[in-house]
Amino acid sequence: MKALVTGAAGFIGSHLTDLLLSRGIAVTALDNLTSGRLANLREAEKHAGFQFVNGDIRDPAIAPAFEDIDWVFHLAGLADIVPSIEMPAQYYSTNVSGTFNVLECARKAGVKRLIYAASSSSYGIPDHYPTAETAPIRPQYPYALTKYMGEELVLHWAAVYKFPAVSLRLFNVFGPRSRTTGAYGAVFGVFLAQKLNAKPFTVVGDGTQTRDFTFVSDVAAAFLRAAESPVIGEAINVGSGNHYSVNRLVELLGGDIVRLPKRPGEPDCTFADTGKIERLLGWRAQVPFAEGVRRMLERIEDWRDAPVWDPTSIGKATESWFRYLEDQPS
Repeated sequence: MKALVTGAAGFIGSHLTDLLLSRGIAVTALDNLTSGRLANLREAEKHAGFQFVNGDIRDPAIAPAFEDIDWVFHLAGLADIVPSIEMPAQYYSTNVSGTFNVLECARKAGVKRLIYAASSSSYGIPDHYPTAETAPIRPQYPYALTKYMGEELVLHWAAVYKFPAVSLRLFNVFGPRSRTTGAYGAVFGVFLAQKLNAKPFTVVGDGTQTRDFTFVSDVAAAFLRAAESPVIGEAINVGSGNHYSVNRLVELLGGDIVRLPKRPGEPDCTFADTGKIERLLGWRAQVPFAEGVRRMLERIEDWRDAPVWDPTSIGKATESWFRYLEDQPS
């Protein structure tokens, strides 16, 4: 078996690459290193079945990388809320046009399966929890919108061209190698850098908001299970089967807190209904939340060079967030 992973030098992509190689599957890792890091592929480089291609998913010249490939895992894309508000053209180009190019390269090469990394942010602020795949789509910002548009392309190709593709809607993935630099974003990277530097945790609102934190090894396993299955043309949630408050995360990490204003466009809860993935793929998360946090604390030095955020720097970094989203209807 041969697989191509786009965004392989990123957080989830590198863990998926390691899992595939451990199962004896040769991997072509495609990444333009805009946000991915070659350091994430150090273990992968030890395998004879691994090769790295420095390429941009928007570039038709990547087509040769798809030749003789059985499975394509499309994880490349731009993330984060604030940059998507400030640079919508780049997000559309990468997350939509880039996905179109990946689909066409894969279709023309005759690949056997394509698994797309979609985002639960497409649900916006849901009406019901746990949130099922049938929930209304209400993206609140360009990142969420462009990820959903990418998913629509994938499912449309599955319907029109009978292309063997599946979309996995990821909830809040955490674990080692999560991004340590770049725009203000994921709570784990922010909190671990603050803990390393003996700074208080910057908790938004009262901290009672909950997130469906899913450990990255479980998410990688979901991608593999989707590739191994005969399922085609489905959008499927990937979540932990539970949800956990930010206050619980702070309790597990241990430290003081400082509170920030609640932000527009953020749900009070993310919580995936995982009935569909359990039924169609036989997949269920295995790593408990507290165990996942413990594993991250064991690797806390990985966040030594991460930016250390405080209320002032966060306020400046999220100005666009408030400016553009606070007047939106909920």
